Amino acid sequence: MKKKIITFSGFAVRNGATVAVLAPHPDDFDAIAVTLKRLACKGANIILAVMTGGASGVEDSFGSFTSDTDKAQLREAEQLDSCRLFGLADDAVTFLRLAEADNGNLLANRYNQLIIEKYLKDIKPEVIFMPHGNDTNATHRASLIMVKRAVAKLHIRVNFMLNMDPKTIAIEPDYSSGFEDDEAKWKGALLRCHKSQHQRNLNTRQHGFDYRILEFNRQGATKFKLPVTYAELFELEVVNE
Repeated sequence: MKKKIITFSGFAVRNGATVAVLAPHPDDFDAIAVTLKRLACKGANIILAVMTGGASGVEDSFGSFTSDTDKAQLREAEQLDSCRLFGLADDAVTFLRLAEADNGNLLANRYNQLIIEKYLKDIKPEVIFMPHGNDTNATHRASLIMVKRAVAKLHIRVNFMLNMDPKTIAIEPDYSSGFEDDEAKWKGALLRCHKSQHQRNLNTRQHGFDYRILEFNRQGATKFKLPVTYAELFELEVVNE
């Protein structure tokens, strides 16, 4: 039997609950910004940890940013610009700066695992948002595996909300946040704060980063036959019940 997809208005979140976005890359926060804004309006304490620098996502032709260090700093600045537009304070954003392989993928090593464990121990989240693990992106997959491993070790009871991403292979969504053109315009402005990614999409796909994500949201609403123009979609996984 096909699962019924529930709107986020039906997701109970305690006032003041810590809702953590563990973003494998800068800009993963913005991909689910409509949902996060609605949870913030319900009284959730939204915090963001960006796990990697994402330097490999910046083209050498973009500005004068040539070293990986410069590119990572650029992407952090872009994320802060977006978060400020969202309304998230700078002190709610942490850049974990986990070690990456030469190709930019997250390294699943003990050093990174310990950093993740310390972060989660300090914040004690009730909800964690991350991209779905059934994904073609190696960093998305490794990030989720390592976070789940840390949650298990720390015995934290947490609701994982795993979002559908353009690189998701398959998902069985439990929750959706539907939205229309007014919120799409707001979300598009957040996405365009990531200027390096916007330009890369223009160069490689002939459309902007905002179009890529919003068109994906539109296709998701159509695929799951939702009565909205756009939708952010999530699969719920409860850990340590």
